[in-house]
Amino acid sequence: MRRAAAILSASLLLVSACSNEAPPIDAEVAPEPAAATEPALDPVTGLKMAGDWEIVRANCVACHSSRLITQQRGTSQQWLTMIRWMQKKQNLWQFDPDTESKIIAYLAENYPPSDAQRRPAIPPELMPPNPYSVEK
Repeated sequence: MRRAAAILSASLLLVSACSNEAPPIDAEVAPEPAAATEPALDPVTGLKMAGDWEIVRANCVACHSSRLITQQRGTSQQWLTMIRWMQKKQNLWQFDPDTESKIIAYLAENYPPSDAQRRPAIPPELMPPNPYSVEK
């Protein structure tokens, strides 16, 4: 019986030594690094609530899911190219210059290129001919 009590005491001592208790008040504690502050996400669209995000929500989410925006990455020029493609091929309306510049600035700042993105699209001149294309 004494041996069981000794084993139990040793086990409790070991468990308490391994617990995640706070260090003593006078102990040196290294400060945690400051986390980069990311803007809050809109709970409905998932867009970063920074700058002109409401203009983007009003003009872009009217036609497609906001997820299509948040999954993309690009520079100002790449975002402009996407907008021009949507205007040419998808019937997107023309923006007034101020609105367009705000949309592009927001997208380029909040959804810039990253190392983890897909490869760039293959240039059209390197693509094989599309046998189903009606364009000649």
